[in-house]
Amino acid sequence: MSEAPPIVCILGPTGTGKTAAAIAVSRRIPASVINFDSRQVYADFPLITAQPDAEEQAACPHLLYGFLPTEEKMNAARFIDLAMRTIDEVRAEGRLPILVGGTGLYLRSLLSGIAPIPEIPTDIRESVLERVRLEGPQKLHAELDSVDPDYAAKIHPNDSQRNARAAEVYLATGHTMTWWHTNSEHKAAPYTSLKIGVSIELNTLEPKLAQRIDAMIAGGALDEARSAMARNADPAAPGWTGIGCAEVLGYLRDEYTLEEAKKLWIKNTRAYAKRQITWFKKEENINWFSPGENDAIADLVETWIRDRG
Repeated sequence: MSEAPPIVCILGPTGTGKTAAAIAVSRRIPASVINFDSRQVYADFPLITAQPDAEEQAACPHLLYGFLPTEEKMNAARFIDLAMRTIDEVRAEGRLPILVGGTGLYLRSLLSGIAPIPEIPTDIRESVLERVRLEGPQKLHAELDSVDPDYAAKIHPNDSQRNARAAEVYLATGHTMTWWHTNSEHKAAPYTSLKIGVSIELNTLEPKLAQRIDAMIAGGALDEARSAMARNADPAAPGWTGIGCAEVLGYLRDEYTLEEAKKLWIKNTRAYAKRQITWFKKEENINWFSPGENDAIADLVETWIRDRG
């Protein structure tokens, strides 16, 4: 019998039904869902980032969704702090914490520990941010690909925050993000985890992603973005840099037609799903299921909890 507190982690690429799987578990075992998706933290974009809807959130408690203003950054260190406090609160209520999401770095950092990267000097940070402003994150991403191709494969060329972070860490320390994540000593969170993956082949997933984007637009994604613009219209704000948000903002700023924005949104979502699939294939000890196998997932969780004693 393990003395470490149990947590369940339901992971996989976007659009595969991870929330439905978590809700199926919560019908068997008192549980709360804890988000580990880096985009679903933003309050202004519940629809565009595919946060659980009102019906899903009514099924069981959902935590760490839609709480962060558009102008604030989320990173792995901040996530770990929030997640650990939230896990403790859920356990204190006698409920099973179920982490649900697709940001692999956040989950790995929580379960395996986060690299203690030194503080970045202000002059280096400001020079990197100035490059992002003048040249765009794509130039930094191309440079990252030459020195740290593994990490470059995990982030989007348009992601200003993460490309800038990789650049400043390399300049300040002489080591890549991959080096820091694999060679430095860091402490893992004190949990026993059951990792459950939900995934399908990318070619099967792609049309489903396109259908979901059509549904988002029909359901009010443009109005959601207009409301967000009224509060913060800065395209460099962290909340706007995510897939979907950036493309819709481009349309509202007359940079694309709606059809162009939609095509770009679908293209970038597919590329993101591909990166997620690649990331999670490298992770160990994942119990894989196809979308919709929720009863089998709930059976596994029940058995795992029972066998722990």
